[in-house]
Amino acid sequence: MKVGAPVIGLNDSGGARIREGVASLGGYADVFQRNVLASGVVPQISMIMGPCAGGAVYSPAMTDFIFMVKDSSYMFVTGPEVVKTVTHEEVTAEELGGATTHTTRSGVADLAFENDVEALIMLRRLYNYLPLNNREKPPIRPSNDPVDRVDYSLDTLVPDNPNKPYDMKELIVKTVDDGDFFELQPENAKNIVIGFARMEGQTVGIVANNPLVLAGCLDIKSSIKAARFVRFCDAFNIPVVTFVDVPGFMPGTSQSTAASSSTAPSCSTPTPSAPCRR
Repeated sequence: MKVGAPVIGLNDSGGARIREGVASLGGYADVFQRNVLASGVVPQISMIMGPCAGGAVYSPAMTDFIFMVKDSSYMFVTGPEVVKTVTHEEVTAEELGGATTHTTRSGVADLAFENDVEALIMLRRLYNYLPLNNREKPPIRPSNDPVDRVDYSLDTLVPDNPNKPYDMKELIVKTVDDGDFFELQPENAKNIVIGFARMEGQTVGIVANNPLVLAGCLDIKSSIKAARFVRFCDAFNIPVVTFVDVPGFMPGTSQSTAASSSTAPSCSTPTPSAPCRR
C-alpha cells in the first residue's frame, strides 16, 4: 500500500493449525485487516492453486478477483470430512467448493482454468488492464484498430423484433479495440456481462445486459455481479461503458424474499468507493 504495488496471492493451504488455536486466528485476523485496508487502494488478485480451507479462503474472498483451477483447487470453510462429522451430510470436495461450484453457483470466483499454466497466463492478461494503484491511471496500450472503423454488421445485429434475442457479447467484441474482450464471471448470472476491454488503447470496464439469458432481465445475482465490478472500476479510475437492453427487474417471490435477506458487503472500507468483495 505504501509503494502502490498490487498484491497477487498464490494460495494452496489447509488453513490454520488447530493446535495453535487463538494465536493462528489472530494472525489471520491481521491478514484480513490488511485486505480490507488495501481494498480500493491497490488491486488484489487471488489465485487458488490447490485445496484451500478456513482462513486460507477468507482472505481471498475479500480480494478483487479470484481465479481457480479445475479439478485441483478448492475453496471451503471446512472440508468434506468435517461437514460429514458435524451434519452427517456426504459431499465431495468438488460439490462443496470446487472451481465449477464457485464460478457458476456462488459467484465467489471469477474464472476457472484447465491447469495452473493457463491460470497464470490469464492472470498476466488481467493484470495488463489494471493500474498499479488508485492514484494512477490504467495503462494505455497502442492499438492499430482505427477509431473510425466501420462495422456494417452492427446495423443488423439488434433485431427489429424486441422479443427476439441476440448475443450482446458479439456487439461488445465488434465495438472494442482489436475485438479483445476479457470477460469475468461468464458462467455466473449470465443475464449480465462484465469484463475489461480497450477503446483507443484505454482500459474500460464493460457492463452489458445479455438478451440471450432471461431476456437480459435483472435479478439479484446479476445486480450484485455488476455492482461489484462497477465499484472496482470506480475505485481504480476505470471508465465504465454500459450496453443497455433490459426489460426491467425480475418479478416474483423468490427475488423479493431473497432481497430482504441479502445484505451489503460486511467489511468496512477506507473510502466510499473501495470495492471490498465480501
